[in-house]
Amino acid sequence: MITTQRTDFFGPARPTLFARDAAIATSHPLSTAVGLEVLQAGGNAIDAALAAVATQCVVEPAMTGIGGDCFVLYAPKGQPTVALNGSGRAPMAASVEALKAAGLTSEIPRTSPHAVTVPGAISAWTRLHADYASLPLDRLFARAIDYAENGYPIAQRVAFDWADDFPLLVQDENATAFFLKDGKPLVAGDRHAQPLLGQRLRDIAARGAAAFYEGETAHSVVRYLNSLGGLHTLDDFAAMTNGAFYTTPISSEYRGYTVEECPPNGQGLAALMILNILSEFDLGEGMSLADRVHLHAEAGKLAYYNRDALLADPSAMTVPVETLLSRETARRLAARIDMKRALPPALWDEPEHKDTVYISVVDRDGNMVSFINSLFHGYGSTRVDPATGVLLHSRGASFRLIEGHPNAIAGGKRPMHTIIPGMLRRDGEAVGTFGVMGGQYQASGHAALLSGLLDRGLDLQNAVDAPRSFAHDGVLEIEPTYPESLPAELEARGHKVTSAIEPFGGAQIILRDTASGFLMAGSDPRKDGCALGF
Repeated sequence: MITTQRTDFFGPARPTLFARDAAIATSHPLSTAVGLEVLQAGGNAIDAALAAVATQCVVEPAMTGIGGDCFVLYAPKGQPTVALNGSGRAPMAASVEALKAAGLTSEIPRTSPHAVTVPGAISAWTRLHADYASLPLDRLFARAIDYAENGYPIAQRVAFDWADDFPLLVQDENATAFFLKDGKPLVAGDRHAQPLLGQRLRDIAARGAAAFYEGETAHSVVRYLNSLGGLHTLDDFAAMTNGAFYTTPISSEYRGYTVEECPPNGQGLAALMILNILSEFDLGEGMSLADRVHLHAEAGKLAYYNRDALLADPSAMTVPVETLLSRETARRLAARIDMKRALPPALWDEPEHKDTVYISVVDRDGNMVSFINSLFHGYGSTRVDPATGVLLHSRGASFRLIEGHPNAIAGGKRPMHTIIPGMLRRDGEAVGTFGVMGGQYQASGHAALLSGLLDRGLDLQNAVDAPRSFAHDGVLEIEPTYPESLPAELEARGHKVTSAIEPFGGAQIILRDTASGFLMAGSDPRKDGCALGF
């Protein structure tokens, strides 16, 4: 049962938002304001999400852009959820052999042109708009275009990320020109503008996806990537014009709710695997903090180990999703967890051998949208086409250069994705839309957020605010807001514990209270954003 709790008004935490008709939560206040404006003008949830994400592509340039990818879960009132896959594919000429011949060995560096798959976001946006929106794109993009052409004030967390990514930005002359001021990162309160990005948004509003994937913009981006050694062609880009496609969500049951995620190539599968493992345990308030963090770490390690070995473009996966989400798999993985000590992860069958924006919207008709758009790393590949202003993502860095691996790079293949929107249902009805940004953390973040709500009885904002931990690459990172005694307790169980130097991700969530019909919304203080409604 999802509850509300009394807010400590002497503390720094913000309270859960309540709204009667509609609500939106994003990681940037200008984006939330734009979405609310659209909702108040009669736009629906898709309209608001598109207006918000276009704005974030301008005002949060490290996190997202039109040169990135997109996944969406959309639950029209009273209807099943549909999943939209807006992830791009590798150039047809790409292969493990071709990249090794180009000098790559063990991995694809984020700044390499080979890390740039054909961006899928604009294909997804225009598909959604054609099928579900009620307002024209030029109306929805108006604020984003204005901010791009006339400038916007840089927010606090945006400035933090800007400084964090400065060492990479300064290494690229185009990134330096577009994102640095006198060779230095911009700071909070500075004005930043991207007139070329504004023109791209005008073109897309006027001519749809073809304005990005065909014509002069595509020619320019392909020429630029080719100049860096990329294998991209105009045909690769043209194929993505209508490349975004609908599919059926995958789901698992957790504490009486149905949790829906996009199917692979996204890592929503890993989030559901973690929840399935946790469902084998009692995580109520009777569990100690050390036990809770340990259990989340061990469950996460098992799910991520399986993710990295098995998850890929569905056409290349060798283990069915149904098998990985079965109760038998959950029980077998849960049985490997020792509550007294940290153990190495293992595959389910024991064979021998980073940056995003998330938008949550519910409109006055009860339609729910869970929308995520990403460049992967901060500023993606840091590669900017100087003629068009298109900042390109780095999603291809997720590919493996291992022949025979399910996620090995190949022509026309989509890489394993970390970005995952979430949807919550109860008794068949969509009751909530949620997401947690933060690269690799996202699957663990989904599980932790829902466990806070459904196991501990935290209200929305408290569940969002709660301290976070993440076990990855042999290290258990914990945010410094945990008690000082916790690291020693975890180290005694064999964990290598470090204190996080940056916050883990950023969550947004909106739930409908089935008793009152009111909306409850929360937005992460780890970001600049907020939740608003009416």
